[in-house]
Amino acid sequence: MRPSRLGILGLGAIGGSVARQAKLAGVATVVGWSPEPSERVAAVKQGALDDAPAKAADVARVADLLVLAAPPAANLAQLEALAPHLPAAALVTDVGSVKRAIVALAERLGLGARFAGSHPLAGSHRRGFEASRGDLFRGAVVYVTPCTGGGGDGAAREISHFWETVLGAHAVTLDAARHDAQVAATSHVPQVVASLLAYFLARHTPPGASLGPGALDTTRLAASDSALWTEILLMNRDEVLPALRALEEPLGAVERALEAGDGPALAAWLTRAAEWRRRVDL
Repeated sequence: MRPSRLGILGLGAIGGSVARQAKLAGVATVVGWSPEPSERVAAVKQGALDDAPAKAADVARVADLLVLAAPPAANLAQLEALAPHLPAAALVTDVGSVKRAIVALAERLGLGARFAGSHPLAGSHRRGFEASRGDLFRGAVVYVTPCTGGGGDGAAREISHFWETVLGAHAVTLDAARHDAQVAATSHVPQVVASLLAYFLARHTPPGASLGPGALDTTRLAASDSALWTEILLMNRDEVLPALRALEEPLGAVERALEAGDGPALAAWLTRAAEWRRRVDL
């Protein structure tokens, strides 16, 4: 779909970028809300929004596509609270990185034919509207997770079309359960590992020591919003826990190789990792 009235709840890096790109793409009316009045004012002044009402419900009432761009728990609360205010034909999506809970809620609310979740693989650890960009989603992959049952596929197609034609992203349809299992390995565990390494360095780096590019590159994710990631990890903990436990075996293999001075075993382990990483860059 190409909405004539786009509503966005949450004007941080993701929601603000949706607003900016939608206006650049020619969407007639973009209305948004943030709990931070300064973000609402900035978004209007910078031309990302046509209007920024003081209440989220006032955005929901006028949107033919509503994008929930708050943290995951807030998106759940907003969907439940605002469902009665939606126009009869309005579609709804969210941009959180955990999908099962919000897809299930949409189904319980009777929105299965009008809701599909979204997860754009874009953004950074920076926060707020000032971190938003007018090209953030161009070329990015966006997972779209349909509701099950009648009509769910239709809403997913419309929302995928919005991401592709308005925001220039590449939409990939994925079942919510499969999505959460996949991102546990590809996104959530890397966040934990980066934060674990940062925690280790904070405790063991000598005062005044400089960090090389290896330490800086591998801990970049650790600068992400801790409150947001607490929500994400708890919401997807049943998938994250077994993924984390799967790290124990290879870590043990490295420890055993070092204890035994086993150069060939250590080299083989490092080689497998290096070969995988080089393939990713191709």
